[in-house]
Amino acid sequence: MSGDPSRSSVEVDLGFLEEAEPWRLLSPQFPSKVGGKPAWLSQTGLPSVSGLACEICRLPMAFLLQVYAPISGQDRSFHRTLFLFCCKTSECYTCNDSRCVKVFRCQLPRRNEFYPYDPPEDKPSSDGESDKSVLSVSGIKLCWVCGCPGNKACSRCHTVSYCGKHHQTLHWKHIHKRECCTQEASIVPTSTVLFPESELVTEPEEEEDTKEAEEDTKESEEEKGSEDCASLADALAEVDLEEMAMHETEDHKVFQRFKKRIAPEPHQVVRYSRGGSPLWVSSRHIPCDQDIPACTCGAKRSFEFQVMPQLLNSLCVDSTGASIDWGTLVVYTCSASCNHADQYHADQYHPEFIWKQDFSSDDVQMKPT
Repeated sequence: MSGDPSRSSVEVDLGFLEEAEPWRLLSPQFPSKVGGKPAWLSQTGLPSVSGLACEICRLPMAFLLQVYAPISGQDRSFHRTLFLFCCKTSECYTCNDSRCVKVFRCQLPRRNEFYPYDPPEDKPSSDGESDKSVLSVSGIKLCWVCGCPGNKACSRCHTVSYCGKHHQTLHWKHIHKRECCTQEASIVPTSTVLFPESELVTEPEEEEDTKEAEEDTKESEEEKGSEDCASLADALAEVDLEEMAMHETEDHKVFQRFKKRIAPEPHQVVRYSRGGSPLWVSSRHIPCDQDIPACTCGAKRSFEFQVMPQLLNSLCVDSTGASIDWGTLVVYTCSASCNHADQYHADQYHPEFIWKQDFSSDDVQMKPT
């Protein structure tokens, strides 16, 4: 995906899930992907353990996805990736509350200490990166469970690291208790905390389909509106129809527009359009300019991409009972894509802003699957 500001603001790239060989999803390949462990871009200045904790339950968040989005013509953003994390505690997903999700931006110039100047070859690296327990250049140890920075080690074998007590306890109960200080410790199964891993591939949204969908939506809305008004006027003559229309019809219009827009490509899980506009699932809980904080550098934050509800199906968490849930996750990033790391700030992963919008109660039963 490209964050080139010269692109038309109406251009949208759609993200889809595909299976990929494991080596394609490692850091040297600059992947866009969903699930598994993070393929960290910079090997220094990683988010802190507290920075990766849910703001509600304070438990460690799970890696959800990353989007590789370099900005053409801007050397400091020659390599640029956005990392999104979410809580796996279903009780934290209250309506329109964004505290259970976080997003970080990391960028590097073309010449950097971690990757060659030239693009990577389209084949597995000869030196490999099969050991995901430590970052090869910086030597930073990673949590066995989630792949985030891990500065705690098993007190018995000292060979496995964790981000904190919660993941250490989880690993001990399910696996490490029988493997600790044995040869079996080298046989590493997949962590149950991780989401299923897939590559995130993109293709442009067809403009013709977009225009047609918008025109069809407008026509259907006008027809539906006149029909609804007639029937409601007969059945509810004493009800304030104008107030009802303001509250319910507008929400219905927005939801129908959402369904029409995604209908040509129903399996899209991400919509990317840096500097464009998000596709809302409801007329409620849409942020105004004052709701989106400026970057710490002073620049405004602008829309960059959104996560669609269809992704929940691939994560195997979407259910009618208690589960993690969203209508859409909308990410806003620094419009200048500033260099946040300098001699005064060592962090290479800059927190950006994310807005969680849920389906309205009227539309939740009709959400895309």
